[in-house]
Amino acid sequence: IQVVLAVHTAKVLASDDEERLMMDVFRGYNNLIQPVKNISDTPIIVKIALQLVLLINVDEKDQVMHTNVWLTLKWHDFQMRWDPVNYGEINQIRVSPDKVWLPDIVLFNNADGNYEVSFMCNVVINNLGDMLWVPPAIYKSSCIIDVEFFPFDEQVCTLVFGSWTYNENEIKLEFEQAEWVDLSEYAPSSIWDVIDAPASLVNKR
Repeated sequence: IQVVLAVHTAKVLASDDEERLMMDVFRGYNNLIQPVKNISDTPIIVKIALQLVLLINVDEKDQVMHTNVWLTLKWHDFQMRWDPVNYGEINQIRVSPDKVWLPDIVLFNNADGNYEVSFMCNVVINNLGDMLWVPPAIYKSSCIIDVEFFPFDEQVCTLVFGSWTYNENEIKLEFEQAEWVDLSEYAPSSIWDVIDAPASLVNKR
């Protein structure tokens, strides 16, 4: 039995409307500046959510949890607004994350010195200035392991996220939907069971 997969490719050219839109919204835009008209408009509200895709490993010896997750961040950028009527009814664009201001949300309790996500995927922007970024990440986080009841032990491991350079007067994190980790795409582990996955916000100035 032979299986032949045919892949058809086609060159897709950006429309004149989209090209003009890109030029207009990024004219004079500075991705180093917070997306607020006035400093009094801060803090910037950043909605956050976490989806656990895979619990790769819990290393009891080195006290490290290894996970595959999708991090969801939503915020508003007043400069990224346009009237779709003027641009061929385009109401959404996708741009490289290095072109726009990003909230510098990182994993504080990483165990390998890697604070960044695994793939810098595009940011989705609608005509109202709503920004959506859902980068996937492979995280190694520190976790205090208690082996008193080994091999039937239960462990509580946390993922601690926050802004690296902004305080809560500049960026305020809020849950995007619910106060727990999304397990809808979770692939069960053959070794560990996820019993619960709550989330909480801790405000620090």
